[in-house]
Amino acid sequence: MRTERKPTRLDRVFARLDREPERPELLDAPEMSRHRLALFAGTLAFYLAIVWAVVITSWLVRLDWQVMFFRPYQQWPEIHAFVDYYVVLGQRGPTAVMVAAWLGWRSWRQHTLRPLLALGVSLLLLNITVGAAKYGMGRLGPHYATTIGANEMWLGGDIFPSGHTANAVVTWGILAYLASTHRARRWLSALSAVTSLGVGMSTVYLGTHWLSDVLLGWAAGLLILLALPWFEPLISRAETGILGLRDRWLARRGRRRTARRPLGPPVAVTPPVVERPEAPAREPVAAPRTARSPAHLAPGPHTARSDRAPAAPAGSRRPPHADRHPRSSAPAARPLSGG
Repeated sequence: MRTERKPTRLDRVFARLDREPERPELLDAPEMSRHRLALFAGTLAFYLAIVWAVVITSWLVRLDWQVMFFRPYQQWPEIHAFVDYYVVLGQRGPTAVMVAAWLGWRSWRQHTLRPLLALGVSLLLLNITVGAAKYGMGRLGPHYATTIGANEMWLGGDIFPSGHTANAVVTWGILAYLASTHRARRWLSALSAVTSLGVGMSTVYLGTHWLSDVLLGWAAGLLILLALPWFEPLISRAETGILGLRDRWLARRGRRRTARRPLGPPVAVTPPVVERPEAPAREPVAAPRTARSPAHLAPGPHTARSDRAPAAPAGSRRPPHADRHPRSSAPAARPLSGG
């Protein structure tokens, strides 16, 4: 008895991906609701509180120095190799390429540019806001600190906030922002939060960031994700404009191909030749015989050829031979020779 093959987990994943062959019509972009607005305000307050605590050299700065002197990479050296690879999840280049590949596939499947445009807008906001804060406050990292207990602000550094942490929040959090269902959005939000915090703690373990850098970077990335609904009208206009430019370019390219097509010399149009059935070949007809004049006929009555008696030849055409006898005469008796 033949049984059907049980679908594997990978088959179920691809079957779920194949459910969206066209652009979903009921996919609503997140709006700036009261709940999201409250989260944005709370995160902004947390961001400003971290900056103020570092500027005034509060207990947070003392905690930064205590963690730095603890040297986690010396306390747990067995995980050093794993952390070196895990921290790559916060680097701008590799993470942007991986997420852009996934969102590009989604854009092709759903026939929309919104996923890629949302990623581009979020990365642009990340570079502007985090970059301005880094170079504006100029804090030095743990490896370049000059005075023990100081906040190391405005000394030409670029460590505050943590770019790895903010980038991890944005690049992995954009997947949750663009999720199609509320359940997927919740799960992806939790996963991106854990991943980004893990990346931030990895930088603290390696000694490249202060603990306050990680907290501020996490808040900076979350602010960008919470502010994205304000940029949805801009994303929609950009998508409409790009698709319009594409359609006009394709139409212009088609017209140019038609105009550049070389025209050959004029060709005379002749009516089609209708093949007629060939006539049967006629047998050659002999020329009619002219009737003989009666003056050439012998006098006397004429009879038909069948009534005529065969005429004997007047003579033989063969030359005479001495030993040949005529057929009508019997051969002469030869003399018998005596023996």
